[in-house]
Amino acid sequence: MRLVFAGTPEVAVPALDALLASDRHEVAAVVTRPDAPAGRGRRLAASPVAERAREAGVEILRPDRPRDPGFQARLRAIAPDCCPVVAYGALLPKSALDIPRLGWVNLHFSILPAWRGAAPVQHALLAGDEITGATTFQIEEGLDSGPVFGVLTEEIRPRDTSGDLLTRLALAGAGLLVATMDGIADGTLRATPQPAEGVTTAPKITAEDARVDWEAPALRVDRLVRACTPAPGAWTVFRGERLKLRELAPDPERTGLPPGEIAAGKHAVHVGTGSHAVALRWVQPQGKKPMRAEDWARGVRVAPGERLGEPGGQR
Repeated sequence: MRLVFAGTPEVAVPALDALLASDRHEVAAVVTRPDAPAGRGRRLAASPVAERAREAGVEILRPDRPRDPGFQARLRAIAPDCCPVVAYGALLPKSALDIPRLGWVNLHFSILPAWRGAAPVQHALLAGDEITGATTFQIEEGLDSGPVFGVLTEEIRPRDTSGDLLTRLALAGAGLLVATMDGIADGTLRATPQPAEGVTTAPKITAEDARVDWEAPALRVDRLVRACTPAPGAWTVFRGERLKLRELAPDPERTGLPPGEIAAGKHAVHVGTGSHAVALRWVQPQGKKPMRAEDWARGVRVAPGERLGEPGGQR
């Protein structure tokens, strides 16, 4: 089939690679988000999908909005049979959905109808799910509500971050997307409606959502940090400045610390929660690189009774 691939972040690149390597399909172009500021210098940078398409010599379309008439005219001229999508990052209007004769097919990183929305992996971790997966489905105007072509499952490991899980799902999902394209091309694969029961939503996790509440139980704090790693990054406040929490782990043996209070030892840094303490492993002070929690605590000279999450770090 003649394809136009739509995707933006690094997690979409394995699927693009798999389609480029397929001898049954031609990737005639890619659709991706416009160049955006990145890095400390905030210089405009192409998306990972755009960079990979450039390396492969594939035409790149960067519409400000998918409803732009110029973009839709070019898409009609390319005349794709189908448009596979992975984390493109913009809603597709019906006028764009109607252009390819076989529609648009999305690879979504959950087992639909669970976790429809922008952040399915993060919400699966926040909820403490033990199993997740990926789904290919026909895009329609509703939010991730279209009929399903294929599903795979993936175990969520106890210490997975969203980055860990997305990496595995992106690789496995690439194979699922190619198999879906093969089945559609053969006419052997038919989409089936999603069940009406079991629908959950997964809205984007904002920076404010990623702020740690030390009154919450340790299990909840741990899930939040893992769900927000690497993005948007869980954080708290110490002495009036933001402190990112890169890695921590519940420590049921350490009890008696009030929520947010820091106990800094030579080889471990504990913080109280609404249940038992958590052990900080890696943190990132504002404007600095990630560092071991023990090195951070030594450098700032944590005083007895100082807390995370409060202005000034004091009781």
